[in-house]
Amino acid sequence: MEQDGKAFGEKVVGNLAKVIVGKEQVIRFLLTALLADGHVLLEDVPGTGKTKLAKALARTVAGSFSRIQFTPDLLPSDITGLNIFDRKTERFVLKKGPVFTNILLADEINRATPRTQSGLLECMEERQVTIDGESYPVGDPFFVIATQNPVETAGTFPLPEAQLDRFLMKLSMGLPGREEELDILERCGTTDPLETLGSAVTLEELAAAREGVRQVFVHRCVMEYLVEIVGKTRESGQVVMGVSPRGTLALLRCAKAYAYLAGRPFVTPDDVKELAVPVLAHRILSGYGAGAESGRELVERIKASTPVPTEDFSL
Repeated sequence: MEQDGKAFGEKVVGNLAKVIVGKEQVIRFLLTALLADGHVLLEDVPGTGKTKLAKALARTVAGSFSRIQFTPDLLPSDITGLNIFDRKTERFVLKKGPVFTNILLADEINRATPRTQSGLLECMEERQVTIDGESYPVGDPFFVIATQNPVETAGTFPLPEAQLDRFLMKLSMGLPGREEELDILERCGTTDPLETLGSAVTLEELAAAREGVRQVFVHRCVMEYLVEIVGKTRESGQVVMGVSPRGTLALLRCAKAYAYLAGRPFVTPDDVKELAVPVLAHRILSGYGAGAESGRELVERIKASTPVPTEDFSL
């Protein structure tokens, strides 16, 4: 790999840590998803720093940032944009929506109607939008960070399984510990560190890192281990739907990105184990009734019961 992945990761994580306190693992997962060319769903209560994290990431990679506040009256054209007639030129002019950016924060995505939610699908999957029959590319890179509140569900529209499957990872910031919260007060009591945050890498360096991820080697036995974990989610009698092949590919891409950030040119089973829950759990449709396992519980149990290969993974 031409670029040192570990040094790249330390620069990005270190810069974000100036604003986001005590969430280095969440930041590393977020960066892993960005390098793996995916999108992230952040599910957490309000006030845990989700918006600040998205803004800080955009500044760190010197990219553009847009935010969409999802509400029930939001229309798909409010996201993608639309053609407006200009009387001076007597032509229709494209007014681009907020999806034409590098880092997009889809805030409280489950508050919009399914029609509007689906307006993001083409952007997330194809990296383009279609307006009046013509396709336009969005930003490069294009990274969606969608948020939803797991507690307040009144007036919300839960994301369907097909759309959940489009998110590479589902993460949670979590509440800070006592020392972390004291650190937050000391840092943010008088000034906002986000205001003075500069970039740590360029978009060109980010593109080079993505290319480096593609070159990471994955041994056959690691692939077999990954496939076995995914296969067991489909065999469980306690779930309605297991992980799809898209989820298998997502776990592989994330494992390669995670290994790259660790400075290794190859993937290990530990990379797969570390990423299994954030990549796979939200793709599992759990059964109903008392005693039914959640997706997270099922993946944790499968990890604990699946033998780990011990070969030389660098060959």
